[in-house]
Amino acid sequence: MNTQLTQLLDISHPLIMAPMFLVSNEAMVKAGIESGVASTFPSLNYRKEGELKAVLDRLNQHRAQHAAARGTYGVNIIVQKTNPLFQQHLDACVAAKVPLYITSLGNPKPVIDAAHSYGGVVLCDVTNLVHAKKAADMGCDGFIAVSSGAGGHAGPYPMHVLVPMLQQAFPDKMVIAAGGIATGRQMASAMVLGAAGVSIGTRFIASTEASVSNEYKNAILEYGMEDIVLTERISGTPCNIINTPVAQKIGYKQNWFEKFMSKSPRTRKYFKMLVQLRGMKSLEKAVKPGSYHQLWSAGQSVAFVEDISSVKAIIDRLIEEYRQSLGAISARF
Repeated sequence: MNTQLTQLLDISHPLIMAPMFLVSNEAMVKAGIESGVASTFPSLNYRKEGELKAVLDRLNQHRAQHAAARGTYGVNIIVQKTNPLFQQHLDACVAAKVPLYITSLGNPKPVIDAAHSYGGVVLCDVTNLVHAKKAADMGCDGFIAVSSGAGGHAGPYPMHVLVPMLQQAFPDKMVIAAGGIATGRQMASAMVLGAAGVSIGTRFIASTEASVSNEYKNAILEYGMEDIVLTERISGTPCNIINTPVAQKIGYKQNWFEKFMSKSPRTRKYFKMLVQLRGMKSLEKAVKPGSYHQLWSAGQSVAFVEDISSVKAIIDRLIEEYRQSLGAISARF
């Protein structure tokens, strides 16, 4: 399982546990480290003073204690100007020498420069060639190719178009496939396309380590791919969620006034901050145990999630299915 991703991060398997807002937690990341993958989480999951630093210190210690497993961790940072904690969180990550960064929704240059100052790796979320060109020009190490069907913020193009297009346009950059992947067979498909690894999120919502509500976990099991809808109402950026009655009530498209406020140079920054804060609070309310506010982010790969298992069991199954799928391809041809 030797790929550019495993070599660059010194991990056992070409798999990234994707960062999921309000879902990814310390227990999940530690379990991923022990299983030899790159486990990531959004910095915005830790918004209290000193909270992120404490988590990073514990993760560095845990990684050192389980060095033989060859796992690592990373932090997803929203680099958009609307993130009020950007600089504070970046400073904490640099001080802890975080090994991997995933940037989203903005200019990644400050993160790239800071990470490269000590040997950190930066992968940028991209949904098209235009975004990829900007990130490449700034010196990123590679791309997270966020395709249609991804949970949370999703792109418009399918994985089997986006991954090879990025690889063709930027042959010197590593491409990680993301969106709609929940099985080892799909993982093998991405690798055959030329991806250096895959990023999987939705499958890990239905894990024993995830601290979200049982209702949320069961929804991942019960809903299908046709139940995933794209909405602009949560953060102002297209985002995939489960089509629950709450989602239907909120709606999927911004109205004319919201669109005007989002595009006007005078109001854009502050209106987006307001929309994101409102969406963040709504999502946070929904993931808590005992909540009946059913607003849940998920990708189309819910169609392949059939049980709630430990992170280790999920990863073991993914890798075994991956190996079997590659073996079947070799035998067939």
